[in-house]
Amino acid sequence: MKRFILPSILLLFIFLCFGCKSNSQESAHGKMDDTISEPVDKLDVNELKRYKNQLQLLFDTGLITKNFNGGILVAKGGNILYEKYMGFTNPNSKKDSINKNTSFHLASTSKPFTGVTVLKLAEKGLLRLDDDLTRFFPSFPYPGVTVKQLLSHRSGLPNYLYFMDGKSNWPKGKPVSNKDVLQYLIDYRPSANFKPGTRFSYNNTNYVLLALIVEKVTGKSFPQYLKETIFTPLQMEHTFVYTPADSTRVIMSYKPSGAIWENDIFENTYGDKNVYSTPEDMLRWDRALYDPKFINQSLLDTAYQPLSHEKPSIHNYGLGWRLLNFPNGKNVVYHFGKWHGFTPAFARLIDEKAVIIILGNRYNQNIYNTAKKSYLIFGDYKLDSANAGLDDENQGENTNVAMPAPISKKEVQPAESQSLKKSAETLKPKPENKNLKTTRENSKTSTKKLEEKPELPKSKKDIKVKPENRNLKSKAETKKTDSKNNSSKNQSKSQSNIQKKPVTSSSLKNQEKTKVPANKQRETKKKK
Repeated sequence: MKRFILPSILLLFIFLCFGCKSNSQESAHGKMDDTISEPVDKLDVNELKRYKNQLQLLFDTGLITKNFNGGILVAKGGNILYEKYMGFTNPNSKKDSINKNTSFHLASTSKPFTGVTVLKLAEKGLLRLDDDLTRFFPSFPYPGVTVKQLLSHRSGLPNYLYFMDGKSNWPKGKPVSNKDVLQYLIDYRPSANFKPGTRFSYNNTNYVLLALIVEKVTGKSFPQYLKETIFTPLQMEHTFVYTPADSTRVIMSYKPSGAIWENDIFENTYGDKNVYSTPEDMLRWDRALYDPKFINQSLLDTAYQPLSHEKPSIHNYGLGWRLLNFPNGKNVVYHFGKWHGFTPAFARLIDEKAVIIILGNRYNQNIYNTAKKSYLIFGDYKLDSANAGLDDENQGENTNVAMPAPISKKEVQPAESQSLKKSAETLKPKPENKNLKTTRENSKTSTKKLEEKPELPKSKKDIKVKPENRNLKSKAETKKTDSKNNSSKNQSKSQSNIQKKPVTSSSLKNQEKTKVPANKQRETKKKK
């Protein structure tokens, strides 16, 4: 009997030990994987239902049915209220469905990662926000530019997406790296846009240089440093900074027509773009920004302060974040993006701890529009007509590669500007001189001029520009002379001292032989 009891007890003990160990591993593993689904704030059942119904109505009618290809996630206080994935990684082949693990290019929505990284380095004392760039790059040829001005887009530096695109100093088709951008600035010194600190101008060069500063002070590559300090600690398992080594695992983007959007020479630069992520990983990122263990909250609050007030508007920019500062005190901290067909939207409503995340790889303007509409579900974030139409996600993005219309890079124009151009041409009177013609031709190449009111004549006299028909005038005068022949003769006798011959058709013909009409003078000049 004892022979059976002792082995049974031993087996039971072993089973319990392994069982406890297995359960502890499962629990730990579950905590890691399910961190995203653990709510921070408890929501009332009715409140939760209301949010879900309103979001479903908004996204299902305003985006899902409008050629959307990507993923959506909306959460409040850690509670996922709406999550949906639509389409395929390649909309044409329709083989691989988009799911929660599909990583999308974040375009300029990558900038907050760069901004927060720089702030954390400042917190550690590895740099200061008022450091001049010559501290990191002694040969930097633009004096007075600081780290803070890079973060807030107030540096005045030229945009590398333009000064390196198709220029003779850079080999055609050669990929550009961050170090290439810095060296180009040092070697060729393209003109600055304005004096540092004097105004705001969204500029991707700023964040390319910030990534280089991170590498300089940490001694590590920017992609590796972000992996070690942000992505891995926050369990963002499907998030990474793109390098050429990742070319086989990233998805491409597409135009609205479904045509693939080809890559260009700027695919390898980072800091300004090139973070890939998923909606669930971006929720982890959002939640970490509320955690003082991740970043000092008072330091982060400085990133949310508007720093550009040259033009009165609710739109502003902080340190790596776009801002909507409403008159009622409500604020949206966000960053949209656009690179090729990737059109991400990432918006944080701090008061409600709500976040809107929309990622896609098929160009779709409805992503931005629907994201803005979703603010109203959580609070009084109403955008008036003057501000609702501002496509601030387009500012500073390279329109050479970001606009959907398949036309040449130098001729890219917003659709709104093209319609204004047509209406302006319709309203303008037909020009009768070269100056008006030149003005109209110049307006074709300038979007700014298209947005201005059509040029109108300065006075009523300028409208009547058609030359007089002298033949008609002579016939009219001859008729008048014949009908009043007698009175003309009397007048000629009484005014004989003037010695003026009566006007006749023959005399007018003689005048026409000796004097060339104004319209013929113009024709003669044109021939010459």
